[in-house]
Amino acid sequence: MARIQLFYLGPEGTFTHQAAMTAAEQFAPLGDFDLVPLPDVPAIMNAVQSRQGWGVIAWENNVEGYVVPNLDALIDATDVAGFARVSVDVAFNAFTVKGHAIYDCTGQPVSAHPHGLAQCTKFITEHHLRPKAASSNAAACRDLQPGQVALGPSICGKLYDLDVLGERVQDFDGARTDFLVIAPRDVVQELNARAQHGDANDFETIITFIPLATGPGVVANILDILRVAGLNMTSFMSRPIKGHDGTYSFIDTLDAAPWEPRFQKVLEILAMKGIWMKTLAVYPRRERPNPPVDAWMLPKGGIHIDTEHMSDGWQHTESVRKELLW
Repeated sequence: MARIQLFYLGPEGTFTHQAAMTAAEQFAPLGDFDLVPLPDVPAIMNAVQSRQGWGVIAWENNVEGYVVPNLDALIDATDVAGFARVSVDVAFNAFTVKGHAIYDCTGQPVSAHPHGLAQCTKFITEHHLRPKAASSNAAACRDLQPGQVALGPSICGKLYDLDVLGERVQDFDGARTDFLVIAPRDVVQELNARAQHGDANDFETIITFIPLATGPGVVANILDILRVAGLNMTSFMSRPIKGHDGTYSFIDTLDAAPWEPRFQKVLEILAMKGIWMKTLAVYPRRERPNPPVDAWMLPKGGIHIDTEHMSDGWQHTESVRKELLW
């Protein structure tokens, strides 16, 4: 059986490490995996593009949204695509150096990955800590100094011999991060072909579009073409083309695979309209919940009308004028 290196954002104990372990177990029939930590995502991308193995990168968190630097890196990569999506539950413990308990945290530094800091703002504020970004949550725990606090997965306590200052200190329970498993593009095509002949029936595609002509209606026209083809879009976002005002790439997640006839027709139409395109990932479709957005989830302010009891004169209220700036 082939040996495959699987690169992840190190050091040991990161959420990406956990995702890599899950991916190695999932794809065990394809080979024996050696999990290799690397210092940052560019190093992972370089290792994959040079065909040293596969990689795992964080993609989307259900609290903080897309991991934008990784999204940009995948758009810019010359020979990398995703072929699997792996989810990891995200919970943070607060750690101190063993034997150096902190009884008053006021003003002390607290380190974690920027997404980790953003997910633990209540704890940081309540303890009057000073946020300090680290390359990863595990690196923050590994490099922790006496008198400081680090935030990371519970596994880091045992890995780096730390004391627990607080458990599950994140702002929101139920947080999850999705990771993409990436490989060279020809390998991804081969793996997707295997999946088609296996148990996978439905696929999901992440694709990016860049209109070469900009102006009113350009994005709407692209979305109309997708709608007419019956392609269900589950995510849509834009990223600026750096340093060029008014230019953007648009990233769609669609419930279909590029080899489906209706999808191929869409790609042909868009190509003829001068749209630059690149598929970033294709993987077996995940089951997604479709819960309603309850009223208590809504941000403060804004307008929410109970349509069953909506009166004809709702648009004339003061709150509507204020929130919608009429």
